[in-house]
Amino acid sequence: MQKSTGQLHNSWHNFSKYRPLIRELVTRDLKVKYRRSVLGYMWSILNPLLMMLLQTLVFSYMFRFDIPNFPLYLICGNTLFNFFNESTNMGMGSVLGNASLIKKVYVPKFIFPISRVVSSFVNLLFSLAAILLVMLITRSPFYWTILLVWAPLLLLLAFCCGMAVLLSALAVYFRDLQYLYGILTMAWMYATPLFYPISALPPFMVPVIKLNPLYHYINCMRCLVMYGTLPGPNTWIACVGSAVVMMGVGLAAFRKLQRNFILYL
Repeated sequence: MQKSTGQLHNSWHNFSKYRPLIRELVTRDLKVKYRRSVLGYMWSILNPLLMMLLQTLVFSYMFRFDIPNFPLYLICGNTLFNFFNESTNMGMGSVLGNASLIKKVYVPKFIFPISRVVSSFVNLLFSLAAILLVMLITRSPFYWTILLVWAPLLLLLAFCCGMAVLLSALAVYFRDLQYLYGILTMAWMYATPLFYPISALPPFMVPVIKLNPLYHYINCMRCLVMYGTLPGPNTWIACVGSAVVMMGVGLAAFRKLQRNFILYL
C-alpha cells in the first residue's frame, strides 16, 4: 500500500514538474490534427453533430428505438465514447511515436500518453458545444444539474489516462496490439448503450453491461444533462472506482515495463 502511494506521489511530482512540456505536447497535437483544415476546431463540433444526425436517421426510423429525445441521448453517449476511443488510441502509440526523443533526452515517459489524452480532452470540451446546440434545437430543458457535468468528465479523463498509459507500455512489446485494439473498441462500442436503451437487452445481459465502466460514465452524463437528476451512489462508486483502479494499474504496469523500453524502441 505504501509502495503504491509512493509511486502515485512520484508520478504526480513528475507531472507537476514537467507541466510546461505537457502543455507543449498538447499544443503540438492540436496543431497537427487541424493543420491545413479549412474549418479547424469547428470539426470538434461538426463531427459529433453529423454522426448524431446519421445515427438518429438509422436508429430512430429503421430500428425504431423508443427513446425520448433520441438525438440528445445519442450525442451524450457518442461524445464520451469518441473521447475514450480517440484518447486511448492516440495514447497507445505515443511512446513508440516519440522513440527518437526518448533515446536522446530523459523525460518521464508516461508524460507522452498523458499529453495525448489531454489533447483529446480539449477536443471533448469543444464538442460540448454540440451537445448544447442539440439541446437548443430540440428545446430540451436546462436543469441545474448540468453544472455538475465536470465530475463525470474528469473521472473519465482519469480512467482514459490510466488506460492510455497501460496500452502505451504494452504496445512497445506487442506491436500487434495497435491492430487488435481496433477490434476491441468496436466490441466495446456495441457493449455500451450508445444508441439503444439498456431496457432493450435481455435481463441476463443487464448485469454484464453494468460491468462496463463506460456505461456508468455515460449514464452519469445523461442523468445530469437529460433528466435533471443526480446519479445514484452506485453510479458514482463505479465511476470513481474505475478511474482510481485504472490509474493505479496503468501507472504500476508502466513503471515496471518501462525499464526495458530502450531495447524495443
